[in-house]
Amino acid sequence: MRYRLTFVAGLALGYVLGTRAGRERYEQLKKAAHQVAQNPAVRNTAETAALQGRQFAGKAYHTVSEKVGDHVPDSVAGRVRSLRERNANGAVRSREDDWGTSNT
Repeated sequence: MRYRLTFVAGLALGYVLGTRAGRERYEQLKKAAHQVAQNPAVRNTAETAALQGRQFAGKAYHTVSEKVGDHVPDSVAGRVRSLRERNANGAVRSREDDWGTSNT
């Protein structure tokens, strides 16, 4: 019984000390990540990559739509058309994407 009590006390002490050190380290990492994310060079690179990704997706869409053409079922074509109209109206998309970059 004495060994169990000692083990539980040691476990509790280790947990308390570990969580304090863990939280402090977490806050340090969070602060460093925030500083990197706010760096203008990183933000510009992220925006450039997002823009290039959108351009590539647009080119791929046109290439696929030319090759597929009328082979798409009407139900799928109608759904794509409605999603495109919905996104064009701005009902779903915001000015910023998930990465905090603008949709320019």
